[in-house]
Amino acid sequence: MQAGDPVVGAPMAVAGAQSRSEDEESLGVKDVKRTATQAFGSGVPKRRSSSRSIKRKKFDDELVESSLVKSSSRVKGPPVMEPVRCSGSEPSSSEKKKVTKSGTALTPPPSMVVNPAPITKRVKKSKQPLHITKDLGRWKPTDDLLLINAVLQTTDLTSVHLGVKFSCRFTLREIKERWYSLLYDPVISKLAWQAMRQLHPEAIAAIQSKALFSQSEEALLAKIGSTSQPKLDVFQELLSKHPSVFHPSRTPKSLLVHWQLLKQYYLLDDQSVQPLPKGDQVLNFSDAEQMVDDVKLKESRDEVLEHELMISDRHQKREIRQLEQELPRWQVLVDSITGMSMPDFDNQTLAALRGRMVRYLMRSREITLGRATKDKPIDVDLSLEGPAWKISRKQGIIKLKNNGDFFIANEGRRPIYIDGRPVLSGNKWKLNNNSVVEIAGLRFVFLINLELISLIKAEAAKMTQQ
Repeated sequence: MQAGDPVVGAPMAVAGAQSRSEDEESLGVKDVKRTATQAFGSGVPKRRSSSRSIKRKKFDDELVESSLVKSSSRVKGPPVMEPVRCSGSEPSSSEKKKVTKSGTALTPPPSMVVNPAPITKRVKKSKQPLHITKDLGRWKPTDDLLLINAVLQTTDLTSVHLGVKFSCRFTLREIKERWYSLLYDPVISKLAWQAMRQLHPEAIAAIQSKALFSQSEEALLAKIGSTSQPKLDVFQELLSKHPSVFHPSRTPKSLLVHWQLLKQYYLLDDQSVQPLPKGDQVLNFSDAEQMVDDVKLKESRDEVLEHELMISDRHQKREIRQLEQELPRWQVLVDSITGMSMPDFDNQTLAALRGRMVRYLMRSREITLGRATKDKPIDVDLSLEGPAWKISRKQGIIKLKNNGDFFIANEGRRPIYIDGRPVLSGNKWKLNNNSVVEIAGLRFVFLINLELISLIKAEAAKMTQQ
């Protein structure tokens, strides 16, 4: 483009601007102006203006320049993008006609549209690290630092897999893939480096103290004799003599601990493991098993011992039978002493709950068991039998049904044991004659007046028949 062409374009732009209405300018052409001025604003030279109140008159050439500046700032449309189309050659007459006709148009020509490709590229770049970080959830910054330190010490990924304790269990393949991605993947290495830089110095020091020992470090430690008992001063001197060999995080105490491990596994220079004997002297498990004689393992039968054991078994069974026969006699004696003999039921007593100290008579079809208080009386106060502080105030209810069966319902927090079977809270269980009821360590025997209950059952049967 020649120097005189923009001057010709200026009157065209002014004419286009005058022909537009104010409504058309407010429909969206302002966005085109904004993008155009941002993209090509540097091409328009800024004119120096004075800050004086009295300004001199402009010459002809300055008027032309000011008109160019005003047209570029006021005109919202195709003329602003004219230098882009004519950057290589002079515009043709047909193109000038298109420019004049497009002065009233609202949509800019294709050459004016700003290419949105950089915006989409930016969006992709911003989303890519977020997508990658989802796949790196298992690898933490501490794991990366452990991996880097271990590889620098041993230069062997297999040793790293066997010797380093990461935050979770990684396979050898996962460790290799992570190491290669840290080396060759710029996105992952950048994210890992940023995460490791945010670690606390104390955490970094703790990770570095767990670094594996290299072969050169173990070679220096192995030179210390196994018979000697080195102190921390020996390892401190070793650190001062070989600062380039040992890791910066090594301390005399850590060297002492690792030397003790080497001594335990016979890895010091003055230690040697005895070779296994060869030939017939080797005795493994299968050889020893073949040498064992199965006949010797079986004990010989001792008929005399078996006869004595059989006689003693007969004597014990005979004594048990005699004690079972004498049990009712001893029970009568115990009842006569303690006063807990079988109660003589009257016509009003349905059942009795007999304990070690007291006896409770059941004379109604429903009674409540528990621990009596001042504000809440109860039918059967179990505290008279013994320590009842673990028993609820309303522990249970014993009911007699029309068919003559007794049931106990547990309404306390602790279970009630009926003949050794637990009855949990909210459940009920059938009571038989001579059933043992245990509540919080207190044991009672439930005795039923069989004669009265039989009469009740007969009446219930007659009522059902009628």
